[in-house]
Amino acid sequence: MHEIPSETSAALLARQVEQIVLTTPVYDIHTHLYDPAFGELLLWGIDELLVYHYLIAESLRQEPLPYEQFWALSRTQQAELVWDALFVRHSPISEACRGVLTTLQAFGLDVQRRDLPALRRWFAARNRDAHVTQCLELAGVRKVCMTNSPFDELERPVWERGFRRDERFTAALRIDPLLMAWPETAGQLRQWGYDVQPGGLNDRTFSEVRRFLAAWTQRIDAQFLMVSLPPDWVFPGRSATAQLMEWAILPHCREFGLPFALMPGVRRGVNPRLRLAGDGSGLTDLTALRNLCAGFPDNKFLATVLARENQHELAILARKFRNLHIFGCWWFLNVPSLIEEITRMRVELLGLSFTPQHSDARILDQVVYKWKHSRGVIARLLVDKYAELARTGWQPTPAEIQRDVAELFGGAFERFRAA
Repeated sequence: MHEIPSETSAALLARQVEQIVLTTPVYDIHTHLYDPAFGELLLWGIDELLVYHYLIAESLRQEPLPYEQFWALSRTQQAELVWDALFVRHSPISEACRGVLTTLQAFGLDVQRRDLPALRRWFAARNRDAHVTQCLELAGVRKVCMTNSPFDELERPVWERGFRRDERFTAALRIDPLLMAWPETAGQLRQWGYDVQPGGLNDRTFSEVRRFLAAWTQRIDAQFLMVSLPPDWVFPGRSATAQLMEWAILPHCREFGLPFALMPGVRRGVNPRLRLAGDGSGLTDLTALRNLCAGFPDNKFLATVLARENQHELAILARKFRNLHIFGCWWFLNVPSLIEEITRMRVELLGLSFTPQHSDARILDQVVYKWKHSRGVIARLLVDKYAELARTGWQPTPAEIQRDVAELFGGAFERFRAA
């Protein structure tokens, strides 16, 4: 019979796992952050934290101010309204509110004082580049993958004139307008010198789209291509989305050896008066993803799905198709209770062959709390799993645990991308 681990050895194992999870550097493979060279596009500071769209939606549930009046306020006034509604007149117990406090505490700031002007003074005195480094160090993030769109009028000129890259920031080529708004995007491509036809998809158009993708893949050194999709997306099909995927996106990804990241489940503009905060989620038919994985075995696919109800089916698809790598608890799923539920299920079905989390951060400071909170959840989960192993007589060594956590924190993604 195998010896049952003593309480002392179980406690030692738990401490080892927790220490390794809390200190292993992570590759944050999906964010909305920018290389510092992009200047004001890299958002940071207390006011940006407070006017994050999660908090705007939450505060306008508490504050009876008409939407139009809220948007007419200055950024500073909006932040003050959110602070008053969620941190002064109510306890900040939601995940988004707690995240702000976790971040401020990590910087050594006194949140007990409830002093917004003092917090603003502290951030105003910060050097941006030093702040970038401190945020990444506090989060334990070794690399950040941005979301980069050549269709963004503010972002594109920075890429076109060139800049000295910060090696901590990698790029992902975001192509939503190409796939989701083809007629309008075709006109834009024609203005840029690509011979595409808005009214008809043919070999010439597909070739020109691939030429466009190749130029931008090389310009930004893209790690993968990515698109967010509505719940009712279909593949294969006669739509421009499906045809462009099949005859332009997938051949391009094969040629360059890049994964194609699909993020389905977004219902845009559920409440348009909330602007960016007004998007919602919906249940996705994952038949389209299955068709892609089965029909194009030489392509690599990354996937994260917005609806909680899709998570089990997504994990089963990953068991069946080794060209599918699932990642993160995206957007509305990025809360501790759902991170634990989803990650536990994935570990039980997939072992270590997935990426459990990404920050999805839009404000630099958010990486601090997103990873602090996620590491805590992942550590508790792994303590349970290694304790279960130990009860079978398989005692994991610290080196093995370190290897496993490094896989979960970016290693599995990097191997998948390089395969």
